Amino acid sequence: MLAESLVAALLAIAPVSARPEPDLWRRAVSAADVRTCALTDEAPHVKAPKANAWAPISPQDVKDVWKFVHAPERALNLTDPANATLTDNYVFLVDTLYLNKTQVLSYIDGDAAQPPKYARVVIFEGGKEEPVSQEYMVGPLPVGAETTIAPYDYPFNGGLGGKIPYDGRYMDGKRTAGYQPLLKQAMTDVADITKALFNGTYYGASDPRTDIVAANTGPHSLDGSQSWITIMFRYPGAASYVTPIDFYIILDITGTDISKYTLRGYVTNTKFFKTADELRKAFEAGEIISEFPQTRDQEWALLKAVPEMGVRDLDDRIAPQSIEIGGKRYKLDRENQYVEFMGWSFYMSFTRILGLMFYDIKFKGERIIYELSLQEAAAQYAGNQPKAANTVYHDTYFSIGSTSATLIEGFDCPFGATMLNVTYPANDVTDVHPQGICLFESDSGYPVARHRYGSGGNPNGFSNIAAVKSSALHARTIATIGNYDYLFDYAFHVDGSIEIEVRASGYLQSSPYYKDQTNFGARVGLGTQGSFHDHILSWKADFDIISSKNSLQRTDLIVVNQTQPWFPELGEFEQMELKAYNMEKEQQFNWAQNGQSMFCVVNDEEKNSWGVSRGYRLVPGRSNVHLSTHNSPFSKHSSHILKSHLAVTQHHDNEPYGNSWQNVNLPLKPQQDFSKLFNDESVDGEDIVVWFNLGMHHYTRSEDIPVTLYSEAVSSIVFAPQNFHDRAQEGDLQNRRWITSNATTGEITYEDQGLQLPTCKVALEEPATKILPWLKI
Repeated sequence: MLAESLVAALLAIAPVSARPEPDLWRRAVSAADVRTCALTDEAPHVKAPKANAWAPISPQDVKDVWKFVHAPERALNLTDPANATLTDNYVFLVDTLYLNKTQVLSYIDGDAAQPPKYARVVIFEGGKEEPVSQEYMVGPLPVGAETTIAPYDYPFNGGLGGKIPYDGRYMDGKRTAGYQPLLKQAMTDVADITKALFNGTYYGASDPRTDIVAANTGPHSLDGSQSWITIMFRYPGAASYVTPIDFYIILDITGTDISKYTLRGYVTNTKFFKTADELRKAFEAGEIISEFPQTRDQEWALLKAVPEMGVRDLDDRIAPQSIEIGGKRYKLDRENQYVEFMGWSFYMSFTRILGLMFYDIKFKGERIIYELSLQEAAAQYAGNQPKAANTVYHDTYFSIGSTSATLIEGFDCPFGATMLNVTYPANDVTDVHPQGICLFESDSGYPVARHRYGSGGNPNGFSNIAAVKSSALHARTIATIGNYDYLFDYAFHVDGSIEIEVRASGYLQSSPYYKDQTNFGARVGLGTQGSFHDHILSWKADFDIISSKNSLQRTDLIVVNQTQPWFPELGEFEQMELKAYNMEKEQQFNWAQNGQSMFCVVNDEEKNSWGVSRGYRLVPGRSNVHLSTHNSPFSKHSSHILKSHLAVTQHHDNEPYGNSWQNVNLPLKPQQDFSKLFNDESVDGEDIVVWFNLGMHHYTRSEDIPVTLYSEAVSSIVFAPQNFHDRAQEGDLQNRRWITSNATTGEITYEDQGLQLPTCKVALEEPATKILPWLKI
């Protein structure tokens, strides 16, 4: 079939006089020894220049660290998490500790030894007189005589170091179990009312009579001195996120003494009732109704084929594919997670909290970026009911890395992509999610460069025409964080540019439909409203353009008045010109209106052949937004990193993070306050860090059912060479054509750089049969 399609295409474009007899052509092709395309071949091996300094701690390290902190001589009085309660001390998570840049540079750029690794250990210390969550650093690793444990305080500027008050800590299973008796009692007291209104009751999560599910939201505190839980109810099922019912309950759950927990109140019909008696009086008076009943049927919201919609013409054919038909052109050191591709080289790392990260990114041997890492993935909702109106999510709180898992070959990533495991510590073992990251090269869908010259008088309409193939190496992972599936894609283009892109799919966190609240989102189902919200995702890009002495240059496009002596009759008129200058101090800032400013990270000590400072430009892509609200009590100080398009700071080893995974429950007194990174330090000729936000204002729509579409919910940015080279970096690419047409005869000649077009059969395997189970090691 492939050969015949190729024949048909060739016959269609060949001049009539040049076409062979169809039967002769087909016999020639079918007689050829056509091999199968090398889609499943392993990427060629390359040995990393040095061992990956940023690699996660090993499974053995995880086991040894767990034993180390639980040893009696540590005097931490730890309980096994499986048996722990609110008033116990227990380990909540283990992760890889961030390495200081100054230590690593002396290793990767010099002869220093590889810096030792450390583990990051979070312990919930409910057994202390003043219960807290405390972060610790354990190392050096492997565990030995020199290994110690110490508070991990220095990266956090909120005033308490790595310590978090109990009421601001993560809402884990122990805290959830603590408020369950109160929730069960409060909902049992009104079970007849919820049954009448919603045909649903809640008697506790494990009670067989319960037929609605409880879902909580955050934040749960403002500053760690108090704590509450806001709970909404949904019909259970795979699509429960889009079958909410109009009933909420708020509990005060401050402290570890569950006997002191109290009911704050119930909310339904946007009315607040402090007690069950108040709610009952209103119900019996007919003051609360279920105007738009919700459906328990969730088939309408499953991501499955819908026979009732019919079948599109020709959709019984497999869709176009991007495949590495000539074999893989990137090299990989799996052990060190090191990659080389078309002049690019970089290391990858992975942490439980932040997920996929990149280090020592070089193009043609020169460093561009020391570190590229996601810092936060946040969402803030809008509405006039307790769930949507008060919800702010920081997804590092849920450990983004731990939610990255199975990718479907041919759908999430192209057929033949290289699949890599996601690994992260989970208590005393390491969880392994096979096929959690994919690497692949793809056609960009356009030439990286092309030009046609000459047309008049030439039989073919040109004298010469040239085009250079464009492609990029992608590193991709998808994190399913509750209802949303974030697709993170990092593309290394052959022209020397880097593109970072995020897409969002998955279920809306929806609300019950209120006909008077369409200013907060569209109706998307029988009793369902899509809650409008912001998605803001923050990254850190520690640029080292050739060296660590960089500047952030701003070039403003301004309009000035000009006169021209050759057209004196025009008088004075407007003209555009550029005004370039280096930003002097640390600051947060936004993209200029109408794109009339260019921002470049430059090295003024390094010039190209034309005397221009070498650098990389920050190019806004699709949907570059920042958080809409700046003074909401639910994100006021905990989300400063989300509140501008861009920011620049001077690098310091004690400022590795733009946010803390525990910030979300401390909006008025965060553990890490991004605004405190700006203390009037110079960013001109210094080691600088650029922080940038991607995201989208999610204007919810009926097309978000069953799930939001990747095609629309997308945001991106590009880092592109700006005078980094003396010319465009396409001249050494061999995948190109230079075609000339004889002006008299129209004879076509061409240069193909000796690159032969492959003839091979495509053999694709069903991806579902290749999915591997998760492991614990």
